Amino acid sequence: MQPDNRPRLAGFTLIELVVVMAIIALLVALAAPRYFHSIDRSKETVLKANLAQTRDALDKFYGDNGRYPDSLEMLVEKKYLRGLPYDPLTDSKETWVIVQPKNTDSGGVYDLHSGAEGTASDGTSYASW
Repeated sequence: MQPDNRPRLAGFTLIELVVVMAIIALLVALAAPRYFHSIDRSKETVLKANLAQTRDALDKFYGDNGRYPDSLEMLVEKKYLRGLPYDPLTDSKETWVIVQPKNTDSGGVYDLHSGAEGTASDGTSYASW
């Protein structure tokens, strides 16, 4: 038998590639749930901030005018807000649930809640925020 004088080609074996792919799959399986959980928490934080800012604008409107606005758009028209608030859970500005004041003569928007279904990470309903 004669020795093989051909140069050996550099590369990875199939076993080495399978082991590397298994390690990558394991790391992705561990990291993905934390990633998606952090996205949900950030959406909840943005929703809370939008609700607080809009409620503050409603209170300022009431303090200035002695009545609540007839619509959310009126807050934008009168420059209490730069734009309509955005609900990050429903990806819309149109899904807000408007709470009217008890006395309908004093405007149309007393409070607002998210139109999203489901519960937050703390166990409360989004509609109760």
